[in-house]
Amino acid sequence: MSTSAPTASTPSTPRVELSGQGRNLALATFAFAVTFWAWNLIGPLGVRYTEQMHLSSSQKALLVATPVLVGSLGRIPVGALTDRYGGRVMFPVLTLLTVPFVLLVALAGNLESFPLMLLFGFFLGIGGTTFAVGVPFVNAWYQADRRGFATGVFGAGMGGTALSSALTPRMVTWFGYTLTHVIIAVLLVATAALCWSAMRNSPAWTPNTDPVVPKLSAAIRLPVTWQMSFLYAVAFGGFVAFSTYLPTFLKDVYSFDLTAAGTRTAGFAIAAVVARPIGGVLSDRIGPRAVLAISLAGVTVLAVVLAFRPPLELPAGISFVAMAFFLGLGTGGVFAWVARLAPPERVGSVTGLVGAAGGLGGYFPPLVLGATYDKVFPQYGFGLALLALVAACALVFSQVGIRSSDDRRRTA
Repeated sequence: MSTSAPTASTPSTPRVELSGQGRNLALATFAFAVTFWAWNLIGPLGVRYTEQMHLSSSQKALLVATPVLVGSLGRIPVGALTDRYGGRVMFPVLTLLTVPFVLLVALAGNLESFPLMLLFGFFLGIGGTTFAVGVPFVNAWYQADRRGFATGVFGAGMGGTALSSALTPRMVTWFGYTLTHVIIAVLLVATAALCWSAMRNSPAWTPNTDPVVPKLSAAIRLPVTWQMSFLYAVAFGGFVAFSTYLPTFLKDVYSFDLTAAGTRTAGFAIAAVVARPIGGVLSDRIGPRAVLAISLAGVTVLAVVLAFRPPLELPAGISFVAMAFFLGLGTGGVFAWVARLAPPERVGSVTGLVGAAGGLGGYFPPLVLGATYDKVFPQYGFGLALLALVAACALVFSQVGIRSSDDRRRTA
């Protein structure tokens, strides 16, 4: 059975700061950011693909959402495998597995083939599974009362989506479409080599060699898995949905071109990235329940505001950045809660399941936005109204659906 760093509440074991904490947290965050960049390669170029392949609103939504599917469901087995093999093995393996599909997506784009783009984009989702590696990896490096900080900092690696949104369209302009994908593939290979040579598993971590299926079944039976899955589906799912679909949204609603939409999407992602560690640190201080209350209340209000299409530039910009901040705050709060409640030997499995729920939470909104465009309410108003409703339900659940005794419990 695996163990995690001892807490201050276990006096028989002295509190220690494990040597290498900062280095391994930084490496995990960097690897997460690079693989998330690869995972989000299609979204920032969605407008380009729509024009080249003459896609309908539903087709372009499906194209953008497809990588999210594997990046979500793949976290379930990846989390369980991380419990067994550790992050030092899983990070480089998954990073290398992403490389061929980055290049194949470039091939599909050059062929202007929508079916091939869907196929290769599906497997590009492998890059999104590294989240289920990093949370248990950094969790084992830190004491229980600092895991909110650690998982929050690691979660800032989702800023890879900001890198993708800001740089991918520009790199296509500077270097060309194919060479851009080659550069990202080389970056992935270099990242895998760095992880293999410099990353180490925590001395407090030991492999959990239980069979994968029973391990996942045990994690599924834990209440924390279902509770956090729902909350993460709203918080992280909202972030993924916006960060992948926002370039298309901004083009349709505000008539931005590809580069301008990408720049603004990067700003959105950066706001969420900054907020995630803040959510983790605040959870260590005031508790995850309070952090989720602030986050989900903000998301509910701002979804309504955005449904009314605030004018450019300042009102709309502030609204989108504030939405990103509240979503990022919530993602940090959820995984601080996971670190408190999940049994140490099940952290990888629970993380995989909760991470999958978060990814799936980002898979469906773009499809809903595409299918409901200009229906019931103008443009994307109906989809944003649904987001407000779901966020309000999550807000109520976070405050009354999880017992206070669970909220106070610390993971040993």
